[in-house]
Amino acid sequence: RCLSALRRRCSIAGKRLSGPGLAAEGRVLRSVLYAYHRKLLRHRPYLALQQVEQCLKRLWKMNLVGCLETLIELIPKKNASEAHAECLVPSQPMLETVALKVLGGCKLILRLLDCCCKAFLLSVKHLCSKEFILLNTLASGLLSRLWFVIQYNCVLQTLTSLYDALSTVLHLVSETQQTPYIKGFTFPSDINDFLGINISSEAKKQKAKMLTTKKSTSWMKKLFPAMPEAVSKAGKKRKSETCTSAMKNRSILSTVDIGETVV
Repeated sequence: RCLSALRRRCSIAGKRLSGPGLAAEGRVLRSVLYAYHRKLLRHRPYLALQQVEQCLKRLWKMNLVGCLETLIELIPKKNASEAHAECLVPSQPMLETVALKVLGGCKLILRLLDCCCKAFLLSVKHLCSKEFILLNTLASGLLSRLWFVIQYNCVLQTLTSLYDALSTVLHLVSETQQTPYIKGFTFPSDINDFLGINISSEAKKQKAKMLTTKKSTSWMKKLFPAMPEAVSKAGKKRKSETCTSAMKNRSILSTVDIGETVV
């Protein structure tokens, strides 16, 4: 029962870590940093973005997904009729290695969320002062999406539940035959004590900070002040005329190939 639970949680954690959301946001972040490297080398939001990218890079470098896939291969698939039969189990060194990587991954994701929150607040602050509007608009959207992807997919919660299953199996295996591999480190029985925070309350705190630091429309009003009524009416009239002319020309444009030059 412990092995099947561990296998299931390893599979879920691997899927959520290797999902398309995190990889896509990481690629966009690297592209933004590359595009603005020469212009904004000493700009504070840019430096904060670099810290976020460092956390993501370290998370991929530790190859936690590969470790979980290796562990899944070592856990035997058992049918219900064979539940009480003897079977091979992962060794204590393998379980200790994966458990240590899971602990490190949790710490890294906590750091990543914190860096996302700080960088987002910095971007909004510089956006309000009308500095590098394009970069800070990109950064605020990117960071909020990255934070949301991690929280929505419950990546941190999945890793903590995986560690609980790992800890149980590791305890049973070490009782059967002690072959410790990692020395000088005591694996915590409760991961929340190791992390030093309550994960759900910390996520709510960060979300509240990101939403309430600035009112949702205050910085937008600073950047895009309200137009006078006469200008607004003229714009609406022009828009309706454009739509009407577009509808009239629709039959003409539909017959023209998109690759040909239209005079």
